[in-house]
Amino acid sequence: MRDELEEIGKKLKTEIDGCNKNKVSNVNNMGRRHMLGPPAGNLNTVTPCAACKLLRRRCAEECPFSPYFSPHEPQKFAAVHKVFGASNVSKMLMEVPEFQRADAANSLVYEANVRLRDPIYGCMGAISALQHQVQALQAELNSVRAEILRYKYREAATTILAAELPQAPPTPTPSQPAPVGPTPGFGGGGISNNNVHLPYFD
Repeated sequence: MRDELEEIGKKLKTEIDGCNKNKVSNVNNMGRRHMLGPPAGNLNTVTPCAACKLLRRRCAEECPFSPYFSPHEPQKFAAVHKVFGASNVSKMLMEVPEFQRADAANSLVYEANVRLRDPIYGCMGAISALQHQVQALQAELNSVRAEILRYKYREAATTILAAELPQAPPTPTPSQPAPVGPTPGFGGGGISNNNVHLPYFD
């Protein structure tokens, strides 16, 4: 009986020691996790915008370029940065109301691309070319309108002349000549000339 109690006591002690070791191990693991930080799966993996990627800096949540320069179109910010500079672009965007910043960013991209294509005149060269094109098209439109008016006047004049011309009289039908014969009331025959009967006697 005593031996059985001692054996049961040893088993309980062994189980208690095992539980204590597991608790210590869990505490140590928790401490290591706390020191190492959160797991790798919870790290911030947000793709930086085109501006931060080009400037090689971390893209913050309040990045002024992130809403307007997608990382999938890095050439846009590259052109803007080359012409204006990142700090100037940031200042210009901040000076514009928020609902107009997207349009402002698109305008900066367009102006930068034009400036790179035409370093001397830039947007003024493009505006001048468009103005010449508009003037040429306006002159062509005026010419077409004048031609249409000439056709209309010509058609109206033709209609008026046709209404004023006198109509030709109808062509008369040829009449049948009267028959020539003896005139009753005379004793003999006679010669008829132009419907006049001339009697003659023996």
